[in-house]
Amino acid sequence: MNGSVASRPRRFVLLLIVAALALAADYATKEIALDRFVPGESVEVVGDLLKFTLVFNTGAAFSIGSGVPWVFFLIASGVVGYILFMARKLYSVGWAVALGLILGGATGNLIDRVMRPPAPLHGAVVDWIQIPNWPVFNLADSGIVVGGALAIVLAFKGINLDGTVEAEGTAAQGARTGTAAPRTAGGEDREQPAAPVRDQHEDRPEPEGDAEEDTGGGRQ
Repeated sequence: MNGSVASRPRRFVLLLIVAALALAADYATKEIALDRFVPGESVEVVGDLLKFTLVFNTGAAFSIGSGVPWVFFLIASGVVGYILFMARKLYSVGWAVALGLILGGATGNLIDRVMRPPAPLHGAVVDWIQIPNWPVFNLADSGIVVGGALAIVLAFKGINLDGTVEAEGTAAQGARTGTAAPRTAGGEDREQPAAPVRDQHEDRPEPEGDAEEDTGGGRQ
């Protein structure tokens, strides 16, 4: 492994910066949409490919679960709590960006469910971006999707939260358990001292002198 994990800087601050930027962009654009658009109104931006349509969603995509918004409040709370818990193991820049986007997006929609009408913890999420054959969404949703896609790429490439690649992590674990040779800071295998060679005659029993004497004395 090229360098120990302990020598790598934590990426918790980077995660918070990415999450804060995603959250700020989501909140600002929602406020602009609320100020400039009428609910249900569609404004063409790029013909039918992109429209701004203000809607309020108490459920998930395609209006799934509209009658139980508190379920999505619990899900979003769980996602935020889990990411903050895992951040203590975070040394990878890629994972910091991915989790930061997911954290910012989940927090943005969580704020809507907590603070917006019709009631606390039952608030409707503000959606305003519309593309063909897809539910209306917002920047928080975009952050979650992009962050999730990046996380999948990192996982397929074998990159761990601590910045190690899967093969490196396996080698490091083997070194700790004694199943693999430990590696130096430069990534080279450290030579292990050879086991001492035992003399083949060390364990051979000494001949008993009494037996020889008895044998010799018994002959006439």
